[in-house]
Amino acid sequence: MKAYVATRKGLFTIEAGKVAAAEFLGDNVSMILNDPRDGTLSAAFDHGHFGVKLKRRKKGGDWEDISTPAFPPKPEGAVGEWTLKKIWSLEPGGPKQPGRLWAGTLPGGLFVSDDSGATWRLVESLWAERCKSADAWGGGGYDWPGIHSIAVDPRDPDHVLVAVSTAGIWRTVNGGKTWTQTANGMRAEYMPPELTHDPVSQDVHRLARSLAKPDEMYVQHHNGVFKSVDDGKNWTEVTNLPVSAFGFAVAAHPKEPGTAWLVPAIKDEKRIPKDGAVVVNRTRDGGKTWETLRKGLPQAHAYDLVYRHGLDVDATGRNLAFGSTTGGLWTSADGGDSWTALDARLPPVHAVRF
Repeated sequence: MKAYVATRKGLFTIEAGKVAAAEFLGDNVSMILNDPRDGTLSAAFDHGHFGVKLKRRKKGGDWEDISTPAFPPKPEGAVGEWTLKKIWSLEPGGPKQPGRLWAGTLPGGLFVSDDSGATWRLVESLWAERCKSADAWGGGGYDWPGIHSIAVDPRDPDHVLVAVSTAGIWRTVNGGKTWTQTANGMRAEYMPPELTHDPVSQDVHRLARSLAKPDEMYVQHHNGVFKSVDDGKNWTEVTNLPVSAFGFAVAAHPKEPGTAWLVPAIKDEKRIPKDGAVVVNRTRDGGKTWETLRKGLPQAHAYDLVYRHGLDVDATGRNLAFGSTTGGLWTSADGGDSWTALDARLPPVHAVRF
């Protein structure tokens, strides 16, 4: 089992429960992608004053700089931020699109590359939706809206859903030529009554598609968990969560429909595990019932928060890993029944990818 962990102070490779490699120490690695099509690694960096950068390492090769997505010049009279602040998501295209990569950014831009990141182009159709609704697209934990989840349909790679914090979920069925807003059924309890069910008001924290049954999706939302069984067109709220409805991370089993994992916390001004106990919630029946998994996880005075990309499951569905904002990292080889802590203290974890 090998996993890559992107942190505030470097990129770490985890093998057999140990740190096998530490790279870019001191650098803020905001996102990592291991492309399952050819084994290429892509890493995004947030260098603060020095800007956002991307690097790539082909299988068996060395790291090399590649181009970074860039917004066009801001037209006179245009609204909103037009400068790249962060690469918040990286996802591959379909198996028959060997060079395609998707990148979601702050401030709410979606970029696509068809040459493995050598060049990028802004998906102007979605950016136009952002610009005409600049007042509605708001920041979640940042000052700007951001695209943090990109879900490519394994049956048709031109069919893509993206989740925005904060602007709900957007769906294309033609490779990004046109988009529709599809957060129907979600509710935002933090908004005035007239905007509670407004799709653009929904602060989606993370979107996960079930590869085993691609029409099935799970969303961790700011004030709840939602599920779709019709490819994201409509959503129903999961109301029987045993610990908390708040959290950031969610992962869906790649082989078993109905199985998903969450890492809950107390929301808003708290953002810590309930009762100082780190737990993982798992459903095996599509959200009808949930288990609270604790074996091997700290259950007293543990204040680890897991960000959106801090939880991942491998292609078998047996191996899981999650990392926290206080540098904890835990792995499981039995679907979450039991967990083992990494014998190391990492920097704050941004993303974990098998």
